[in-house]
Amino acid sequence: MNAIPVNDFVILLMIFIRISSALLASPIYNNEGIPVSAKLFLALVIAYVIFLTLDRSTITVSISGWSLFVSGIKEVFTGLLIGYMLNFVFWGISYAGTLIGFEVGLTMADVFNPMEQTNNNIIGEFIYLGAIVIFFLINGHHYVIKGLTYSYTIIPIGEFGVSESLLNLLIKYTTTIFVIAVKIASPIMVSFFLLHVAEGVLARVIPQMQVFFVVQPIKIGLGLTIIAIVIPLYIYLIKNLLIEYEGKLYNFIQVMGN
Repeated sequence: MNAIPVNDFVILLMIFIRISSALLASPIYNNEGIPVSAKLFLALVIAYVIFLTLDRSTITVSISGWSLFVSGIKEVFTGLLIGYMLNFVFWGISYAGTLIGFEVGLTMADVFNPMEQTNNNIIGEFIYLGAIVIFFLINGHHYVIKGLTYSYTIIPIGEFGVSESLLNLLIKYTTTIFVIAVKIASPIMVSFFLLHVAEGVLARVIPQMQVFFVVQPIKIGLGLTIIAIVIPLYIYLIKNLLIEYEGKLYNFIQVMGN
């Protein structure tokens, strides 16, 4: 009589470990402003809902100490990988802000990002916070929950394993960080490339002029003007990137289960 409740408790514990690991690693949910107790409570609620929807008769979990430890480690890695997937978009957006700030000349105007525990320039933080707003508007905070629910149909409890295809896909998605950053920063980078060419020509034609002090205010004004013009393009691009990564998350989970 006691075997069934113990088995159910172990299954719920394994589900909770995967859910909590994913929430602690995923964007928005990993915000330092949210208390850890609130995150764990949310993970427990989600885990219990998933526990009620699973067919527990098909799940077998060993009760021995070593097997529980190994299964727990596998669930932690499964949750962390799923949670980190959506971070790639936000890391690319943050890096794009760094590139834009470098071009405009606001590299030294750093502010602290409490969500990433890093410093970034003002323009980078503006784009990053705008991406978070878009993320909420398209219900992106549901991506992780849907992905975790879907993962139990692909990756049974304690069955996760690292494969070559998973490593290749992870490397592929990691390289998209730079691609996303260049896409977002390309209007500024192209415009300022032409400005730097003109700056070099001006320095050769009039050597006595302090070109840096003349061009620096122009850089800031031009950069802010271009950003104001391309904001609708940024909204469209970031929205498509976040929507696209929902499909990539499901694809990533399928590869994890192979």
